[in-house]
Amino acid sequence: MAVHTGSAGLIKIGSNTVAEVTAFTMETTADVIESTQLSDTNKTFETSRKSGTVTIEAAWDETDSNGQIVLQEATGVTLLLYPEGADSGDYFYTVPAIVTGNSVAVTMDDLIRLSISCQINGAISRGTV
Repeated sequence: MAVHTGSAGLIKIGSNTVAEVTAFTMETTADVIESTQLSDTNKTFETSRKSGTVTIEAAWDETDSNGQIVLQEATGVTLLLYPEGADSGDYFYTVPAIVTGNSVAVTMDDLIRLSISCQINGAISRGTV
């Protein structure tokens, strides 16, 4: 069984790596439609449409013009999510998305933090480097 730590993950937009990423989460869901008949003892369901979100956490870097600066609300992007890194044979996800929000947090004695929210906008694909 292969396990990985979170120290190698990264996000790219095209060939550009988003700077200072500290965490990311991709959450996917599938809608279901109840198909239970009146005479059924147990409920049954059919699968329907899929959707999801991506959240990116980073240390704020105002000079990252090809990464963080691109990820502005209402912007359509294709995110490349590399959970285990970008070495040969590593898996990655290609995720079409719309940026839905940005949050900047400033706390005394800490780095300025950026949180970026995205709505997945279509089908996700998984490939290898």
